[in-house]
Amino acid sequence: MFIKLEKKEGGNSLEFLLSPLSTIIFYDMSKEQVLRKEKEMMDQAFERMLKDYMASPHGKKEDIIRKAYQFAYQAHNGIRRKSGEPYIMHPIAVAHIVCKDIGLGSTSICAALLHDVVEDTDYTVEDISNLFGEKVAQIVSGLTKLSGGVFGEQASAQAENFRKLIVTMSKDIRVVLIKIADRLHNMRTLESQPVNKQYKIAGETEYIYAPLAHRLGLFTIKTELEDLSFKYNYPEKYEFIASRLASEREKRMDQYDRFSLPIMNRLLSMGFEFVMKERIKSAYSIWNKMQTKHVPFEEVFDILGARIVFKPHPGADERQECWRIYNLITQIYTPHPSRTRDWVTIPKSNGYEALHVTVMGPDGMWIEVQIRSVRMDDIAEKGLAAHWNYKKDYSSSESKIEEWLGTINDLLKHPDSDAMHFLDTFKLTLYDTEIFVFTPKGDMKTLPAGATALDFAFDIHTDIGSHCIGAKVNNKLVPLNYELQSGDQIEILTAKQQTPQPEWIHYVTTVRAKRELSNLSKQANKAFREKGEAILDEIFASLGMHQSVQGGIVGTVLNTILLHFSYKTLDELLIALGKNEVTSAQMYALAESNGRIIKDHEVYQKLTQANPNATNTAPINSKLCTCSCCNALPGDEVIGFKNPDGTVSVHLRNCPEALRLKSQQGPKIVAVQLTPDPLVNYNTFIEVKGIDRKRMLLDIIEVISNEFDNNINELKVSAIGGIFRAIINVAVNDAEEARNICEKLQLIDGIEMVNRVNQEWENY
Repeated sequence: MFIKLEKKEGGNSLEFLLSPLSTIIFYDMSKEQVLRKEKEMMDQAFERMLKDYMASPHGKKEDIIRKAYQFAYQAHNGIRRKSGEPYIMHPIAVAHIVCKDIGLGSTSICAALLHDVVEDTDYTVEDISNLFGEKVAQIVSGLTKLSGGVFGEQASAQAENFRKLIVTMSKDIRVVLIKIADRLHNMRTLESQPVNKQYKIAGETEYIYAPLAHRLGLFTIKTELEDLSFKYNYPEKYEFIASRLASEREKRMDQYDRFSLPIMNRLLSMGFEFVMKERIKSAYSIWNKMQTKHVPFEEVFDILGARIVFKPHPGADERQECWRIYNLITQIYTPHPSRTRDWVTIPKSNGYEALHVTVMGPDGMWIEVQIRSVRMDDIAEKGLAAHWNYKKDYSSSESKIEEWLGTINDLLKHPDSDAMHFLDTFKLTLYDTEIFVFTPKGDMKTLPAGATALDFAFDIHTDIGSHCIGAKVNNKLVPLNYELQSGDQIEILTAKQQTPQPEWIHYVTTVRAKRELSNLSKQANKAFREKGEAILDEIFASLGMHQSVQGGIVGTVLNTILLHFSYKTLDELLIALGKNEVTSAQMYALAESNGRIIKDHEVYQKLTQANPNATNTAPINSKLCTCSCCNALPGDEVIGFKNPDGTVSVHLRNCPEALRLKSQQGPKIVAVQLTPDPLVNYNTFIEVKGIDRKRMLLDIIEVISNEFDNNINELKVSAIGGIFRAIINVAVNDAEEARNICEKLQLIDGIEMVNRVNQEWENY
């Protein structure tokens, strides 16, 4: 919702845009009348929220909620959001999401109404505690952002704020639930923000908040967060998919009616009380599938699905009822042999329970049906809050949530000094897909998909992991990096003389294993780090640079050196220096030569001071550097990030590294555009797949080298089982030229797919 006050030409009217769909015009209104109308609108929004609260199981503490609303209204009185609406509309909207969509009670609703009071006004956490109690104050404190300017140039306040949120979450999970509601409303009103803010907030939402909502079981909110992130990150692609979904809706509804009618009739004949409804794949999910499968919109065949939510018969076991409905459906339609998902017997780690079956519909299309009880559906929609409502009867699902929270608490007991590293590590806990494996004694363990034998060893105990020499999976000897599958039984082999090796960090995927290996590595490298730090201090002192290495010009020089050696952190550089992997002579020469860099840094500072929009546009003297992780070309949709030395790193908008940087270093985003240069060629990687035949490779080379006169820098080919595959490193001038080459290659006889990919063969 947004409001726009506008003086009409040639009159005294004021226009209120109350929503994107409705416009109300008040003619010849005074300021007092306008404010009175606004107050009516605020009160109506609050009463709608309160009505939903009173209808909920929690609806017993109306007075304290009204008190919180009146307090928040007075605190934010006269303040407006960038959209033009009175600020109080935001906390009311957040409170409504907290109440209706998440299902929390009065304490959380009060905290939602008050969540910006401490940050934006002169009131303190102590004031909140005195008026509304310690619990509300604690939640509000956790939701209040950290003050700016305390982290230094090299730290990310964005990441630090999130770490503080997680610390508070470990004490009261309601903090993060309200924060997700806050983020959802901010995303709904993101259009009022400048473009660079949209990129930052949308990137942060996609990277952390949507997966976090999913991990907490808030599937509806997760889906909306993903779609809104997609809308602002890729507006044209979003509009294309949204318009296709809208134009084909009538056709899909006809398909759904033909599919659902036989099932509904059978359920009614068996005496089931149920609701059956269509389920349309979200725009983000469709786009994600198009990217991962390299297929056009027309080849995404599972857009239409169905969901059955039933009320179990009196005295019946709801899990058995799910299987009864499953049998009923498979009697009508043929099931896909490998597409049944049983989360009834073993729920997901976020507590999700349902039975999914994919069947062949009457129109020759595969359609997935989700089967849930009313309780299961409530948990799927409201996540953790619903778990609390049902935990007396279903403790197994609750225990999975508590297990995850235990992982978070364990992570917080071993804090990392680098907030951005903490954010990346925390994200590893938000895995979507799980596997179930067994110890030699038959005890079941839950691990993320992609977990290895070494992950399993550390999951049992740190000592077992650190002394692991191998593993037996299903009685067969496997290496430490063997990827486990659901149902595997694993026996870990150990030796007392074994110690963790540097390459092990690349063998593990779980938070616990990575953290333990990192701690063990720090202990082993402590002496090398101290030696490297002493050498570095001596070098800087000899050059007259006596500032702390944590910031200022020295920090700028260090960042350049890190980039030069491809180290991500200062610790890595210091350890390498202590081990003599980087020599003192190399360090001295680089530090000394950075007089130029220091000068450039000073020029850059002057430019940014003179240009208040420097955060939105790359400075005129910035050097644009394309990154090897995505190999952006002129004409691609790109995004830039300012480096301390004045250069700008350029990434494709959909690059995973760009997504990570947006979530952690949003203020460093700059708008950039790569301009083609006829004298400059760029490397791009083109993947080609098809049915193998004679002269296939010659035909491909003919197109690239002869028709387009482009150089092939590298070519890797495989032809196994009659399937031809090639990754071609081609020198091109811009994205359009790469597209033209792909289109021409697609016309070659036997070629089924041609696609630009980001990296080389080894990454696929």
